[in-house]
Amino acid sequence: MTATVGASPGEGLGPLQPPGDTTGLFGVFKRRYLLKLLVQKELRVRYQASLLGFAWSYVKPLVRFFVYYLVIGTLLGLRGDVENFALHIFAGLMFVTSFNETLTSGTKSVIKNKSLVRKMNVPREMFPVASVLVTNYHLVPQYVVMLGACVLVGWSPTPYSLASGVLAYLILFTFSLAVALSFSALCVYFRDFGNFVDTINILVRWSVPMIYPWSLVQETLPNWGQQLYLLNPVAPAVMLNQQCFWVPSLSNPAEGSDFPSDLMTRGLVMLLACVLLLALAQWVFARLETRFAERL
Repeated sequence: MTATVGASPGEGLGPLQPPGDTTGLFGVFKRRYLLKLLVQKELRVRYQASLLGFAWSYVKPLVRFFVYYLVIGTLLGLRGDVENFALHIFAGLMFVTSFNETLTSGTKSVIKNKSLVRKMNVPREMFPVASVLVTNYHLVPQYVVMLGACVLVGWSPTPYSLASGVLAYLILFTFSLAVALSFSALCVYFRDFGNFVDTINILVRWSVPMIYPWSLVQETLPNWGQQLYLLNPVAPAVMLNQQCFWVPSLSNPAEGSDFPSDLMTRGLVMLLACVLLLALAQWVFARLETRFAERL
């Protein structure tokens, strides 16, 4: 299918050619300026006519945290069983919230920008990538809140815990980008993917050790169930993030958590698996994008 862009009567601009070597994720980052403009547009749309503007990036995660902390920590009594339970929850909540927001916005990213998809000669991967970057932009204030809380309770990080935090973020970013790429392409063909995404959002909240400790998973599930549980990339990412922020705040970090002894190794293997998933997602996107204009 061919199209012309910006042609006025009497002008022959010819057919719109495929982006060629500018396609794919490498093509997206070759056009960083255009990607920056797209991210800025997404942010302006999100906070258009908003009184608090970017301050909502601080308000919403704090409200979510207090709801979980009061309901789960106080009413269900877990606050006394888990030392610094607030940090335990928030270290998981920031990742769960970020992934779910990426899942929702990334799935709709191509459809939402269908006019640009039809007209602009740019890598179409740019739209899900922009949605991931917008979500990561909102992750920054959550890190600020987390660091502030950690300092107040006496946080004593080690090189190992800091490396765990970096690895946790890399897993989250890579997996989120892989999901955004593949789901945004599939949603063009199957519009009921939105309902599927809502279901995943619910499952993710309960399939990571956030509102309950990992020790409860060990006590409840057999070994094969624990291994299946850890196949969810968000789960080891959450535990690595807790290893970075929550564990160093404990009175006895060496005995304060019951994380798997090979958590770092599992994290490295999971990061490699997410990179492979990202390559697969790029392949799926490239195969499906040839009919985007027709489907949209």
